[in-house]
Amino acid sequence: MRMLKWAGVAALALTVGGTAQAEKIKIGVVLPFSGANADLGHQVDKAFDLYIKLHAKDIAPHTIEIVKRDEGPPTGANAKTVATELITNDKVQILTGFVFSPSAIALAPVVTQAKVPMVIANAGTAWITNLSPYIARLSFSMWHHGYPMGAYAFDKIGCKTAALAYTDFPPGKDSTEAFKTGFEKAGGKVTESIPLGSPVQVPDFTPFFQRIKDSKPDCMYVFIPSGAHATGVTKAYGELGMRKAGIKLIGPMDLIPDNKLQDMGDAAIGTIVMGNYAVDLDNAENKAFNAAWHKEYGANSYPDFMSAAGWDTMHAIFDTIKKLNGNVTDGAKFIDAMKGWKTKSPRGDVMIDPDTRDIVQDEHAMEVIRKPDGKLGVKVLGTTKAVKDECKVLKLGRCGT
Repeated sequence: MRMLKWAGVAALALTVGGTAQAEKIKIGVVLPFSGANADLGHQVDKAFDLYIKLHAKDIAPHTIEIVKRDEGPPTGANAKTVATELITNDKVQILTGFVFSPSAIALAPVVTQAKVPMVIANAGTAWITNLSPYIARLSFSMWHHGYPMGAYAFDKIGCKTAALAYTDFPPGKDSTEAFKTGFEKAGGKVTESIPLGSPVQVPDFTPFFQRIKDSKPDCMYVFIPSGAHATGVTKAYGELGMRKAGIKLIGPMDLIPDNKLQDMGDAAIGTIVMGNYAVDLDNAENKAFNAAWHKEYGANSYPDFMSAAGWDTMHAIFDTIKKLNGNVTDGAKFIDAMKGWKTKSPRGDVMIDPDTRDIVQDEHAMEVIRKPDGKLGVKVLGTTKAVKDECKVLKLGRCGT
């Protein structure tokens, strides 16, 4: 695990107009740096590091110190331990990162008691932001992708029946519930829902998918925690000949992370997802983001949706530090200052909903294609602007409390 500390450069200690008080802000980063899901953490971490490298001067005369800890497995236990240590021992003033929903869920009472803001860069279970007034999220809710995909699958893809398959932890259940709600509202029928085991290790998806193939739905909606799991899904789907059998593979963007896409081969072609980011999105901010990424990490390294959310997370943190002139000792005031934050991002236009402290963003229906240069990529089939977390809009279950 990389244990980098960013304290800025000497030039950043200069005062503005000779009057500003330079502050050093300590930020605790909690991401999975080990185990089967380490690649997920590294995608966010690289975005954090790159943003800080390119924008440290933006908060002058203030500087930051980053203290990194391993989130560990997706149970929440290790994340709670290391984040508590960051607060009590390292005296961090802001927490960020958190790939896994169980981690964010476990930390909610801790940050509430400590009054430390937690800015989530990934964990997507919808009701997490309801657990503490000290939580804001820059990534997504499972409902951002799953709910609109339900209607899109029925109306545009021709899915009248669908089987659901999901990694068996909170975001998997949330994602499939979101899809089911949108799909059934549009007129579709869910034929079965199959848990695929825990996110700790990548399972053999073959027996689960064979069961679905035998039941012959029009579509198979799959949620997995991206990364190596996504490659495993595509491999099993291809080897079982499910597309030839007439079963379309659909899901949230976790199925086709850009940093894994080139390894998926022809089996991925035709997969349709709903999501907020892809390397191929055509906007100026995304082109600049990709150019900076390749310059820093190499031509064969790609950002993905986790990287884009990580970039925006650090952007929002920096803008809030600047807005408060480095005074981040009051966690409630920090979160209040983030409400309504907006920017043009590699994802497009994004905003923090002042009512829910969750992201508002464009959602794209995207299909995997073989591009003219021979590489896999995506074609945007349609875009819905300024999508809110529909679970909170509808006040369903824990989203309504």
